[in-house]
Amino acid sequence: MSTATPADNIPAPPPGCPFNAEFLPPNLRKHVDPAAPVPLRMMAAKSLVPLNPSDMVGALYMLTFDPDAGVRETAAKTCLGLPDRILGSALRDEGVQPQVLGFFLGQLKDKEAYAEMLILNPETPDDAVAGVAGNCSAKLAEIISQNQLRLLRHEDILRNLCANPNATVSLIDGVCDFAVRSGLMMTDVPQMKAARVRLFGPEAAEAPPPDAGPTAEQVLQEFQDVAQEEAAPMDEGKRLTLSQRILKMSISEKIKLATLGNKEARTALIRDTNKLVSVAAIRSPRITDGEVLSAAANRAMTDDVLRVIYNNREWTKNQKVKLALLKNPKVPLTVTMKFLNMVRETELKDLSRDKNVPSAVQAFAKKLLEKKTAPKKDGH
Repeated sequence: MSTATPADNIPAPPPGCPFNAEFLPPNLRKHVDPAAPVPLRMMAAKSLVPLNPSDMVGALYMLTFDPDAGVRETAAKTCLGLPDRILGSALRDEGVQPQVLGFFLGQLKDKEAYAEMLILNPETPDDAVAGVAGNCSAKLAEIISQNQLRLLRHEDILRNLCANPNATVSLIDGVCDFAVRSGLMMTDVPQMKAARVRLFGPEAAEAPPPDAGPTAEQVLQEFQDVAQEEAAPMDEGKRLTLSQRILKMSISEKIKLATLGNKEARTALIRDTNKLVSVAAIRSPRITDGEVLSAAANRAMTDDVLRVIYNNREWTKNQKVKLALLKNPKVPLTVTMKFLNMVRETELKDLSRDKNVPSAVQAFAKKLLEKKTAPKKDGH
């Protein structure tokens, strides 16, 4: 039997594919390996390989980049014909690679039930949602309009919604009013101009309100190291000045800074009282494992941020993150009970004795430990 670690036998992805086959079980990675025989890859392209739904959609996506045209075409065709039991599970899964979700939204945009699942999945890329916002049904336009974080994070979603002939006037007015109150300008969108006039009077049609505050771009220019992930930690004086500048920013600009800024910016914004801003910080594509662990352990962290962490399959694979969540009293018991079943015996022992662990978690850890150790005692 081979002693190779999974990392040793991850084949190179097909040219153009943005990720490799690490997510697949090691014995099945050959089915997406461009160097493997075509019949092996064709098996996966026809969905004849035993994979769970989430892994299957990832493998099919990889095969749409395959060097063999027959494999590529078969994989693309299979994507459209997958049964509901596979799509219904995979498209809701936040652990599926964002590029895969974006691809399937492009493929299935006319199948309303699947498009809805993908629009509701927070990991589906914003640009893929923007791509359907301009001509989707009234129902899907309504669902898109309810994700306020997306609207403020990616302006093309709002721009395309405003151009959607199926979206109702009341929906567009409501969305634009919210966007204007949150600090978005978008002078090229007539409905946004109309909203500014509604909220601030005729003189506001072209100009931002006088108390608009600094933009994310201005803050990134002013504190140039905030744009650089490798920048040295700020001194206290500079950090205080940054916090004061952030306080004056509009919600939409804070969200942009949470997405574009570095750890200093995210650390300040993850504590913001507006949940859209704090969630934008934890969902930043630049967030590090260390920041996730720190947020999971923080007892003052908002419920919304913790919810993003404990619902993220990749982050909760990390044992340290799992233990931090178990010790955090703000994490719901239903979540901690699930995690307790996944920890090792030594960790259960530590949790059952730790006075800093919530009492219900401590008690349940003791029970689980007794269950695990009882058979051993009986056997002696």
